[in-house]
Amino acid sequence: MRIELATSPGSPERPNEDWASVALPASGQGGALIVLDGVTPPEGDYGCEHGVPWFTARLGGTLLELSVSQLDAPLTEVLATAIRRTADVHRNSCDLSHVRTPQATVVMARWGGPSQDVEHLVLSDSVLLLESPEGGVRAILDDRIDRLPRELLRTHESADRLRNAEGGFFTAAADPGVTVHAVAGRTPRERVRALAALTDGASRWVEMFEEGSWTQCLGVLRKEGAQGLIDRVRAVETAALERTTVIRWKLHDDAAVVFAEL
Repeated sequence: MRIELATSPGSPERPNEDWASVALPASGQGGALIVLDGVTPPEGDYGCEHGVPWFTARLGGTLLELSVSQLDAPLTEVLATAIRRTADVHRNSCDLSHVRTPQATVVMARWGGPSQDVEHLVLSDSVLLLESPEGGVRAILDDRIDRLPRELLRTHESADRLRNAEGGFFTAAADPGVTVHAVAGRTPRERVRALAALTDGASRWVEMFEEGSWTQCLGVLRKEGAQGLIDRVRAVETAALERTTVIRWKLHDDAAVVFAEL
């Protein structure tokens, strides 16, 4: 088994709000990976005294522990429990009903459990890639936000009206009920040769810059590693800035990648 993990902040002036980790139980059977992309709120009060990095670390750590200690629980249940436990930690000190309360996108994968399947869960716009033994790559996506008209997302105020609301898009925040909106499923273990989880700061190599397909993206990970893909993203971002003085997107975003060959 080969596992690589890398993460890079979008700016040295801001903390990295992505979170990624892998658990390999002492039994040597199976494992799990978690990747979270913290949602950066606009400047100002958003009802929480802790901040997004605190939230992603709390939620991520709980998800990882539950993923390998509760193998009989489906990943949707694991996520619901982790959201509830994280909310309970700061429920008495923070306004968890605030639309901008700390939240994150989620990618989870687990293999080697009782079913011997590779289980997956994706919530919001991070990506999970599954590679078959023949080399085909399937992208597991929650594309709700991509199906929304761009004009509805141009301001924080309009995006807030769609956040965790029917007809909009969903993230892991304080409501465990959000798990019903996750893209979840399972694949027979023998049909997965490798998998990779990417936050949108890394997946933009495919989705924004169209430097290659998902299959080619996984090929980069196999050849150059997780940091190699992030380095490629940073190079393309810099080249785009040099070509134009008008950038209509965040130049550098936090990026996190986990690559696992099973």
